[in-house]
Amino acid sequence: MSEQTYQRKAEVRALARLAGDELGGAVDGIASVHRAIAGRVFAAVRFGVGPAAAPVEVVHDAITDGVYRIVSGTAVAAGRLAERTVDLPGAEVPSRTVFGAGFLGALQGLIGDDLEELRPILAGPMTLRVDGDPVSPEQIGNHVARPSSRVVVFLHGLVETEHAWRLGGRTSYAEGIEQDLGYSTLQIRYNSGLHISENARQLSDLLERLVAHWPVEIEQLSLVGHSMGGLIARGACFDASESGKGWVRKVRHLVCLGSPHLGAPLEQFVHYASAALVRVPETRPFGHLLRRRSAGIRDLRQGSLVDEDWRDADTDDLTRRAIREVPLLDGADHYFVTACVTRSPRHPLGRIIGDGLVLTPSAAGRNRARRIGFDDANGLHVPAANHFSLLNHHAVYEKLRRWLSTDPETAVALDEAAE
Repeated sequence: MSEQTYQRKAEVRALARLAGDELGGAVDGIASVHRAIAGRVFAAVRFGVGPAAAPVEVVHDAITDGVYRIVSGTAVAAGRLAERTVDLPGAEVPSRTVFGAGFLGALQGLIGDDLEELRPILAGPMTLRVDGDPVSPEQIGNHVARPSSRVVVFLHGLVETEHAWRLGGRTSYAEGIEQDLGYSTLQIRYNSGLHISENARQLSDLLERLVAHWPVEIEQLSLVGHSMGGLIARGACFDASESGKGWVRKVRHLVCLGSPHLGAPLEQFVHYASAALVRVPETRPFGHLLRRRSAGIRDLRQGSLVDEDWRDADTDDLTRRAIREVPLLDGADHYFVTACVTRSPRHPLGRIIGDGLVLTPSAAGRNRARRIGFDDANGLHVPAANHFSLLNHHAVYEKLRRWLSTDPETAVALDEAAE
């Protein structure tokens, strides 16, 4: 059996088992809601008619519990059976196709930490990707026609894959950089459901191997991250600096596109909403569902980059705060891009929802309480755009091209001349 055939079977069967388990869990959740609502109804009936309602309640509970148990058990059993028998002969490995990778990327973003523990075939380690296929740092040089001493590494965001950079089917930033600047560009895929600090360590280890095995000596390493990808890049640089890894001394540029350095409001809302929902029996299953969100999503509440922010902590504690601020990397130029769904970030709607997922102050790394340290001259604001527009936007590319080819002072001069 070939490696790809084995991987295809393993992924398909793991997905089938997961579907059965999740359907069974969903049925159990519906049963809990039904029981809670029925309990309140029968309590009201007992108040009106007295003990005569008790036999009806017992019969109702026995029938409904039995039905839910059968449906749930059947779904789980079907998943277990499929895990042993299902296959799609002749099909490609799901994780190596655009659609399959996208589905798995979304799944990882939502429950990737659970998958890492229970179904690692659906999680997978951080890898370099070429046309969807994983390539080790030791072999990546064989897949690059003209390796350059200047390398740009792209990191996608939460629930995304490297294919997200081709939003709208347009030329990606990586393709443009290769054509216009002659640099080598690399794409990374990772499990965005893991803690940001865990992915940062994986990235640091991968880049150490990359620098050691690149066909020519790397003179300039640039990191470009969208959303969570920018936080992971910052975390990796910090981890490498603390542990003395050599690759970090090659980093000259770090670009964050819509990264929630100070946290994301949606995760902050879900954090409190889940706490409220679990207090009421009728909504408790929904609260538990929200609390299943991955470690990676939880880290976005305050933009946590280090283990100290989550290790030995109650993740559902409403008063939990980020513990440690991570400094910017010395010797590298840092750039940031913000966006807003309105034309002005000062518009009331823009202040509330920002780019739809990240507020402008958070992406710029400064508010009244915290300041990351970005130079305002090294930022770009994209009006009337959403969070995902930053994956492929002409204004962002023009800035990116200038930033990666020049130092900050020259970039500012070019921008002023263009105006």
